[in-house]
Amino acid sequence: MPRVDQIDFEQVPDSPGVYVLWPLQGAPHIGKTTRLRRRLSRLLRLLGPAAERVDYYPTGSAFESMLAVYRLARRHRPEDYRVFLRLRIPPFLKLDLANPYPRCHLTRRLGSDSALYFGPFTTRAAAERFQSAFLDLFLIRRCREEIRPDPAHPGCIYGEMSMCLRPCQGASTPEQYHAEAGRVAAFLTTAGRSLVRQLGEDRQQASAELEFERAARLHRRLEKTLEALKLNEELARDLDRFYGVVIQRSVDPQSVELWFFKQGFLQPGRRLGLAVQEGRPESLDQKLRQTIENLGIRRQPARRRAEQLGLLLRWHASSWRQGEWLMFDDPDQVPYRKLVRAVSRVGQDPAREFLIGRRIPFRGISSSP
Repeated sequence: MPRVDQIDFEQVPDSPGVYVLWPLQGAPHIGKTTRLRRRLSRLLRLLGPAAERVDYYPTGSAFESMLAVYRLARRHRPEDYRVFLRLRIPPFLKLDLANPYPRCHLTRRLGSDSALYFGPFTTRAAAERFQSAFLDLFLIRRCREEIRPDPAHPGCIYGEMSMCLRPCQGASTPEQYHAEAGRVAAFLTTAGRSLVRQLGEDRQQASAELEFERAARLHRRLEKTLEALKLNEELARDLDRFYGVVIQRSVDPQSVELWFFKQGFLQPGRRLGLAVQEGRPESLDQKLRQTIENLGIRRQPARRRAEQLGLLLRWHASSWRQGEWLMFDDPDQVPYRKLVRAVSRVGQDPAREFLIGRRIPFRGISSSP
């Protein structure tokens, strides 16, 4: 093994990247930096002969660095990688339609069941505000107890205020309750559009029939619905309809990196070349369509899905956010015009000068995490 003072640090790219430093004893040190050469030279000169090897991976963006550190931590620190990364699972809303009397509640644990999960939210308080606001529009229960219909049941304040169908007291049939729970599911699935459309049509019909008092009530209910939707966050939606793409700079100056989320699952990154080849003209729209058509869906365990959504939320809500994020509801209706413009903006970013990493004289160097 060569001594530290024999290493030619000029071979290390002075560009953003992540690294794994292996000491002779103890756990590996995993980190990210905006200047690999400077960071590694300092660390290796500090450790000296105590360093066994170092691996480094140039990256094109802070988002790519974050994902690389996450993968490396999972690989080399499987027991405590979430503690090491300070990775918190974001809160979600869960509507368990398999329950005889479904309710909507907060959770940080995604399951593989048939429940409807809505999120992620940045904080528990934000999720609670939205939950409280939109549940006021419906009549499903908010209690946690197991429902056993009994006319002698004391009920609760929501039942007294006519804000619940009171299944605990047998005031509604299971069919009526499930119909109301279905309206809640439709509200979450469509991000509120189902209720807004219904109220708008009912208000128009009431006005046409000269029922102005009923039209005024529907108008107030519509306004209340729109106020509730303002409390929802940009990323929060039904996870089964969670589709989007993160567009970032690449270590290749003539490319961009695409990370797709399909049903809340992060897919492997795809590099999209922007260079124009002579004699083979191909539009950016065509390249994107081919990339998306060839992109399948890789499902992972529910815990991994929650972690990846937590990473997306961390980047999306950060002060160091760069690149573009584009969401869409249907994989068959991708807004290609918006996507082309987003890719063009990232591809034309002037700060795109990055160096490709080369091997340095330590055992274990590789070029990708």
